[in-house]
Amino acid sequence: MVENMDKIFIRDLKKYSDKEVTLHGWVYSLRSIGKIWFMILRDGTGMLQCVVVKNDVDQETFQKEELLTQESSVSVTGIVRLEQRAIGGVELGVKAIEIHQIADEYPISPKEHGTAFLMDNRHLWIRSKKQHAILKVRHQVIRAARNFFDDNDFVLFDSPMLTANAAEGTTSLFNVDYYDRTAYLSQTGQLYGEAGAMSFNRVYVFGPTFRAEKSKTRRHLTEFWMLEPEIAYCDINENMEWAEKLIMHIVNHCLENCQAEFEILERDVSKLEQIKMPFPRLTYDEAAKLLNDKDIDFEYGTDFGGADETVIAEQFDSPVIIHRWPAEIKAFYMKRANDNPDLALGMDILAPEGYGEIIGGGQREDDHDILVERIKEHKLPMEPFKWYLDLRKYGSVPHSGFGLGLERTVTWICGIKHIRETIPFPRTMARLEP
Repeated sequence: MVENMDKIFIRDLKKYSDKEVTLHGWVYSLRSIGKIWFMILRDGTGMLQCVVVKNDVDQETFQKEELLTQESSVSVTGIVRLEQRAIGGVELGVKAIEIHQIADEYPISPKEHGTAFLMDNRHLWIRSKKQHAILKVRHQVIRAARNFFDDNDFVLFDSPMLTANAAEGTTSLFNVDYYDRTAYLSQTGQLYGEAGAMSFNRVYVFGPTFRAEKSKTRRHLTEFWMLEPEIAYCDINENMEWAEKLIMHIVNHCLENCQAEFEILERDVSKLEQIKMPFPRLTYDEAAKLLNDKDIDFEYGTDFGGADETVIAEQFDSPVIIHRWPAEIKAFYMKRANDNPDLALGMDILAPEGYGEIIGGGQREDDHDILVERIKEHKLPMEPFKWYLDLRKYGSVPHSGFGLGLERTVTWICGIKHIRETIPFPRTMARLEP
């Protein structure tokens, strides 16, 4: 039975050279050469080569190789030895092995498997080296963002998952039976974040969001997580500065803390190292002209597609900010430019290397009467927005914010092809399990 709360983990073993330790984990692989057999042990913090020599252990311990299978759970006791040729620069000279459970034949083998099979077995696939590395990077991206907000006096402000109103258009809402009425899964925490900003000045919302978009691209999920800062007394220009500072902080943090994961993923970190502030900024008009100059068939007044975003981003080494958009393609709450009411003070940030939009945001409309007209223009029901309109009646101020899509950001930071690998259990049009 495992009783010691002060457990030792593989990541810390170099501190225990020549000492006896007990480690708890799972068998990753096994191999033998005569009177010696090797077990690669994983414990969630790293992997370790455990060496079992026949003359150094009793017969029962040596024969446990015949019982063990991939993913069997074990506790292993032995002497830590520095060994540069081994994984992580250390190995364990085994003295004893306690078996907790012999795993059934593991369905995920080293051979190639189809995407559907791997996704059906996602609960097991996350144990593999690459998937483990991706989710470790996800953890570090979240950690970096939280530290950034904490260090800049932002207050975490939780928003509800069930709402009575739409925020990003009614066509991508998930309906939920809510007693004797209809509720919706939240598309964004932004509207509630605006309420928080009027109370705390700087807040951020962090949680899952839901979009019922009928999209099957490698950039879309129906459930994804967003980091959404909202800032009082902040215009579009300051908002863009906050966004690029957040991205820069995340990139630098991951370069410092994810070296082992990047090696596993074979990530070309030079692409991340060359990112510098300030990021290039283009107006929507300038971006549209860039596409036309590249002979891309782009219709002015529409949103950029994935291929358009890639062409634009390829012109720069750092993320690029596109701002001042045609108002008719932006949300009802977006403030219009004073010098051109046809333009909304919105901004999107496109990641380099063809990874597309990772941030969307802008300055919010702070005038009560104008906001009422915008709600009407978008044919939205007024009643669910009464509380939101109150924010413009009691101390309204210029304010801005944005949403950073966590999974898209992790996809880019890791340099992988598909967003579905960046969340433990992805939800798409075709997948609700496991």
